[in-house]
Amino acid sequence: MKLTEKIYDITTGEETIIEREATPEEAQQRLDELAQTQAEQAEAKAKADAKAAIADRLGLSADELATLLG
Repeated sequence: MKLTEKIYDITTGEETIIEREATPEEAQQRLDELAQTQAEQAEAKAKADAKAAIADRLGLSADELATLLG
């Protein structure tokens, strides 16, 4: 996995871009963060689906449910 690092020196305005291979620790961290993000997205979708199912059972539109829940 390649990483691109951008270093900006504010005193000179010089910009340096470095491309390098990720260390095993960096690659694992990236994979862990990706898994965490996917889990959070799945949880948010499950909550939204549950709210939609309740609103549907009550005969409420999404706007009406949003108004009730604030």
